[in-house]
Amino acid sequence: MNRGLLFCHARGMAKAGLLLLLAISISSYLVACGGTPASSGPVTLTFWSWVPNLQQAIDLFEKSHPNIKIKWQNVGSGGTEYTKLTTALKAGSGAPDVVQIEYAYLPQYILSGKLVDLSQYGANDVKDQFIPWTWAQVTSGGKVYAIPQDTGPMGLLYREDIFKKYNLPVPTTWDQYAQEAIQLHKANPKIYITDFSPSDGPWFFSLLWQAGSQPFVVNGTTLKIHLDDAAALKVANYWGNLVKSGAVSTAADWNNDWYAALQNGTLATWITAAWAPSDLEGFAPKSAGLWRVAPLPQWTAGEQASANWGGSTDAVTTQCQHPAEAAEFVKWLNTNPEAVKILTQKLYLFPSQKSALQDPSFDTANAFYGGQQVNRIFVESAQEVNTSFQWSPFQDYVFSQLQNQLASAVNGKISFEQAMHNTQNAVVAYARSQGFTVVS
Repeated sequence: MNRGLLFCHARGMAKAGLLLLLAISISSYLVACGGTPASSGPVTLTFWSWVPNLQQAIDLFEKSHPNIKIKWQNVGSGGTEYTKLTTALKAGSGAPDVVQIEYAYLPQYILSGKLVDLSQYGANDVKDQFIPWTWAQVTSGGKVYAIPQDTGPMGLLYREDIFKKYNLPVPTTWDQYAQEAIQLHKANPKIYITDFSPSDGPWFFSLLWQAGSQPFVVNGTTLKIHLDDAAALKVANYWGNLVKSGAVSTAADWNNDWYAALQNGTLATWITAAWAPSDLEGFAPKSAGLWRVAPLPQWTAGEQASANWGGSTDAVTTQCQHPAEAAEFVKWLNTNPEAVKILTQKLYLFPSQKSALQDPSFDTANAFYGGQQVNRIFVESAQEVNTSFQWSPFQDYVFSQLQNQLASAVNGKISFEQAMHNTQNAVVAYARSQGFTVVS
């Protein structure tokens, strides 16, 4: 055996030893924590996720964990996946071992009892690697039901060319934003500072989050519901006044007309999240170099309050026959430095991990935004998200009611404030009909 082969053999033996040690360590840890011990033989885990091109991270995991194979399936994003997941969980079969779930929808699956408590498998060991508000979103009653993956801290994308042409400073408060909305539309009736789409409940909820609203306080099956608290009414009335003034568009978003409006300058800003800059590059390529990013306007000058829109987690379902291996996978995928770099720098997910947010390579200049270090604004925003915000265990219903009411308000049938009161009443009634105890 020559020196090269000897070295390779020795390195292989050392690697095998490390893998054996890792397997023994995991098994010992699980026995100590009370979880199901890891299997002694190879296992295959199904993984539902709509993140594109995940296979490159999965290949790395399988290389370092040769006894665990991952069968990745994209069964649809968001609601499409949730419908299939809910059906499978209710049927008692057909659910994946591991599943991607957005923060807003996690509580309903936690309440169903169909997600594995990952604290049995050492999840709390990685707690300090994540920004605090994301960990708060995946825990309940001292248990950990998912590992944070990506986030959507909020910011303001704006057309620098339009703001310069009409001598508008970048707004730092919502009052200033409203004044400039009216000023801009008066100067050029073809331009709106933004649009208010009543069909985007999650976006509206992010505005409530930033304003300090606490629409839900959840303690098991006991709920406090305050969809019309003072902060929520402040946000509703603000947008109601802007819509009434005609200074903002009310066209639906996420369609070809909306993409065109962002590209041709009909819309001068996009109040959005950290994942949006790369999206905008895709559907408004002809506006390259014209956009910039700024912090979200504040309700009180000098404040630094932000919110989150979107982002997701990875959870393990109770139908999984190998929860120890599944827990190892979701922890590895979202904490291994190489995997996180793939997620954030190749797949463009905005990270939930502190190390990724602080990585200098994540803070590069972006030509589409005039060379601005776009991520820096959103990294700062991620530190300013209120950690106590909670979702309901039936967020689909809440969004549908809110969107119906906001649509009526946009059409002038009711006031925006009444829309919030109506949503509150509908959601309280629904919660009680589903067996929840609603307290004040």
